[in-house]
Amino acid sequence: MAPRSFWKGYLKLSLVTCPVAMIPATTDNEKVRFHTLNRATGNRVVSQYVDTETGDLVEDDEQVKGYQRGEHEYLMLEDDEIDSVALESTRTIDIEMFVPADDIGWIWYDKPHYLVPDDPVGEEAFSVIRDAMAATGTVGISRLVLYRRERAVMLKPRDNGIELWTLHYGDEIRQEDDYFEAIGDAKADPKLMEMMQTLIKERTKPWSPVMVSDPVQDRLLDIIAAKKKGKKPPARKEAPASHGNVVSIMDALRKSIASESKPKPKGR
Repeated sequence: MAPRSFWKGYLKLSLVTCPVAMIPATTDNEKVRFHTLNRATGNRVVSQYVDTETGDLVEDDEQVKGYQRGEHEYLMLEDDEIDSVALESTRTIDIEMFVPADDIGWIWYDKPHYLVPDDPVGEEAFSVIRDAMAATGTVGISRLVLYRRERAVMLKPRDNGIELWTLHYGDEIRQEDDYFEAIGDAKADPKLMEMMQTLIKERTKPWSPVMVSDPVQDRLLDIIAAKKKGKKPPARKEAPASHGNVVSIMDALRKSIASESKPKPKGR
């Protein structure tokens, strides 16, 4: 069953408009979650806000957002003042421009969402915008209020729908020159390059979501399953010790290639 949309509005390109719905493309619903308990009673405990100076409990209606403007000095903003900055982009994705799809590096990508038409009448307009971007190799750039802030978003055709990515703000991305500039630009030894490419080819496989499975999650589920049955959790496998001695790159590559070339056990 597909999840319900968390945002509905309009996709607009010049005079072409269609109603759309948006759904987050990722979910953490399957993650193992824990509650904090009182060990003595087994009851859940709750967190509360307290005044850092007086130690008194602060009730919900007494809590307010504060912007720090100096040491121990804050400017209070009420919810209605924060909400008053809502813009037209709260409900309309007005595509302002298009850029070549390859021009936006992955480092700018923030959160992915799926965008779909919200009624059959608007599906044709949605499809034309989607297919035209695919045909021209471009992505759309717009602005949209999400998560209480106006954000730049990128619209990218994907199958029958559109991916909508929120993009990082400019001041959130650190300049790579600050970190990469000091790295030497010496060319790698051709023989080492050939061996490294051989090793890469040996390890190249088609993409699969299994490659990004969560071993910690799997381990937690094993522990929980064992505890449910009153059994002792399976013993943790110790990671092999890491040796700090310096090894010749050539020797390491030779051994790696030899290891990769050995027949793998069935099922791996």
